[in-house]
Amino acid sequence: MAKKDWKSEAKALKKKVRKLKDSLTAAAAPMAEALGDAVGEVVSAAKKALKPVSPLAPASFPSLPVIKGAEFAAVEAGVRYQNRKDVMLVRLAPGTTMAGVFTRSSTRSGCVRDCQAKLAMKVPDGAGAAIVVNSGNSNAFTGAVGDKAVAAVTGAVAEALGVPASRVFSSSTGVIGEPLPYEKITAKVPDLKAALTEAAIEMAAEAIMTTDTFPKGAAATVQGDGGVIHISGIAKGSGMIAPDMATMLVYIFTDAKIGANQLQKMISRNVDATFNSITVDSDTSTSDTLLIAATGQSKAAELKGATLKAFETALHGVMRDLALQVVRDGEGATKLVEVRVTGAASDEDAAKVAFSIANSPLVKTAVAGQDPNWGRIVAAIGKSGAQADRDRLSIRFGDILVAEKGWRNPDYKEEDGATYMQGSELVFAVDLGLGKGKRSVWTCDLSARYVEINADYRS
Repeated sequence: MAKKDWKSEAKALKKKVRKLKDSLTAAAAPMAEALGDAVGEVVSAAKKALKPVSPLAPASFPSLPVIKGAEFAAVEAGVRYQNRKDVMLVRLAPGTTMAGVFTRSSTRSGCVRDCQAKLAMKVPDGAGAAIVVNSGNSNAFTGAVGDKAVAAVTGAVAEALGVPASRVFSSSTGVIGEPLPYEKITAKVPDLKAALTEAAIEMAAEAIMTTDTFPKGAAATVQGDGGVIHISGIAKGSGMIAPDMATMLVYIFTDAKIGANQLQKMISRNVDATFNSITVDSDTSTSDTLLIAATGQSKAAELKGATLKAFETALHGVMRDLALQVVRDGEGATKLVEVRVTGAASDEDAAKVAFSIANSPLVKTAVAGQDPNWGRIVAAIGKSGAQADRDRLSIRFGDILVAEKGWRNPDYKEEDGATYMQGSELVFAVDLGLGKGKRSVWTCDLSARYVEINADYRS
């Protein structure tokens, strides 16, 4: 056969092979896609099985009203987690006022210290603002390296959005003591900017989660003078919950017209009865941050008089809702417990007793085991350091009178207490019979799952 014929035959054969390969690929594509979907479903199911959603979680993420002047975005940067969004950005309109409260931990993170310093600075006229948050690494106890990371991240956001660096607030949450790979975050700033939208607040709530099993959101509206005022808030928190200011990471947005000083006073007035009244494990985070931003974009007039009071009431409701969601998502939690103390010699004494009960491992494990061991509550009252009189105090499980006058109530039946403890939401009420002091604190049970989560946290 001539040389030319061999070349023609080879070319024709290659063409046939290529057609056959294309046909096989086309035929196999649906099968491969189906197999990929099946594998994805198995992986997703396995992840859910390893990290089940808290049984105390709300049925779904709430529908939060759009806050004009606040835009959100979230991306996957791979700070620590893979295949999930872990950095979120908020752009706030010019003229936004801001306030905040933070952990008083002596080992608080560089982000916390930076936010505190910036809130104390004079705001440039007409300046906008931004908030950038990453999960997976708390950038705490990282020295000068951590400060450099804060400056790099906030500086990149400031440059991209055209806002003063003094108006970019950052938070980091996750493992303590590991340098923050900030280059992974700064590299994603252009993507974050491009994705900004008023409708992405739920995505932002998901991006700030660490051991959380569900994103947390709450909202309220207030009829103002000339228009409706909206409030939307998101939070993260599950473990290391015993706030000393606010709690974990909380970001609240409103379109109200209100000055920064007034906003700060309002947040500070309401923090004790909300975020400072929850505990999961008695450990205070190094990163606890609550920031509130008021864009002033509502058609309603500036807050004053009755409208101002109504707004504060609504804000308190949002804060309380978010705080209780954190407890509902307590690591390994199966029960939400309110410890309600009344009749104390002072409010301070009431708080001592409430937190002594709420933080007691013996009380919390009894709750996990559905054991109505009221003697553990007696012990927690006695160790609290508050003034107490055995013969004056009373203890109730919900409406069930368990003990009074220095002894168990003769009508109390153990089976009634055991039945009550099977509920998912419990109230332990203690009246000390000494005065008018009172305090309510919310906690959860301490289960074996809590130990598993924290034993494996870094692995």
